[in-house]
Amino acid sequence: MSLLQVVARHAIRPWTRAFASESPSSFPPASGVYKVFDRAAKRKQRDRAVSRDAGVGSRTVDYVRDEVADRMMERLLDIKRKFNTIVDLGSGPGHFSKLLEPEKTRKVLMIDSSKTTLNRDRDEEFEVEVERVHADEENLLDVLPRNSQEAIVSCLSLHWVNDLPGVLVQIKEALKPDGLFLGAMFGGDTLFELRTALQLAEVDREGGISPHISPMTDTKDISNLLSRAGFTLLTVDIDEVRVGYPSMWELLEDLRDMGESNAIVGRRHFLHRDTLAAASAIYKELHGDKDGSVPATFQIIYMIGWKPSPNQPKPLERGSAQTNLKDVL
Repeated sequence: MSLLQVVARHAIRPWTRAFASESPSSFPPASGVYKVFDRAAKRKQRDRAVSRDAGVGSRTVDYVRDEVADRMMERLLDIKRKFNTIVDLGSGPGHFSKLLEPEKTRKVLMIDSSKTTLNRDRDEEFEVEVERVHADEENLLDVLPRNSQEAIVSCLSLHWVNDLPGVLVQIKEALKPDGLFLGAMFGGDTLFELRTALQLAEVDREGGISPHISPMTDTKDISNLLSRAGFTLLTVDIDEVRVGYPSMWELLEDLRDMGESNAIVGRRHFLHRDTLAAASAIYKELHGDKDGSVPATFQIIYMIGWKPSPNQPKPLERGSAQTNLKDVL
């Protein structure tokens, strides 16, 4: 596991900004699925994040997604294959799609549930042909025919879907045989510093806790989910992006501008100011760095899976080896 120190905008920009927080449909929910997240509220949060200040704040907080997109591209470049079209699922404005070059694909199909976010950077130049589709990631097969795509990628969007196993199945069904799925999503240890600070402050000030940070998939479950969805030749690895902030308040502000505010069903729509002040003090006491800043850890799970095909390499049958391991060693 590698660790990258990424300096947040507050550490490299000459201005500082005050605290702000936010929490509160056009797409119908998937039937028969237990709802953990309010998808309509999440779309509104993302729309507002892009609309605020003509998108200036939204662009300034691209640092986490841009970093993860770079690391995903490294993995894609290791795959020696050119694709006619790559689907960018939950693309946002195109953090990953902007990195694609003609040597890797002719076209990218960007799909996102937030129309405002999808079109944020429409005027920017892309190296490949771009098509944008406003659609819900949870209903992928409504816009992509089965067995139609060579490659599907997803950069930090799957942590907000209510039915992750079902979405993975839909991705596999949309792929052609021997099609590629490359994804990255936040893991269970993401923002553990903020989570513990808020919980301790709420217990101390209000006598109980409520969820303020989205539940995330545990890293050990991803391989099982991919396998159950029908993928083969799996690769799963974990990395971290560690960001330094002046205080907890700037972290909360950046999460708002990222469109990553709380969207759990039944969430509290506010926190008392004294509870937040206590959380900020606890955060700095438990996790603060020597220079006075506080870290925020984003755990990233990277995953690669392939749709089964008769042409894929397969392991030899047990006992078919013709060389004795003792002779080699």
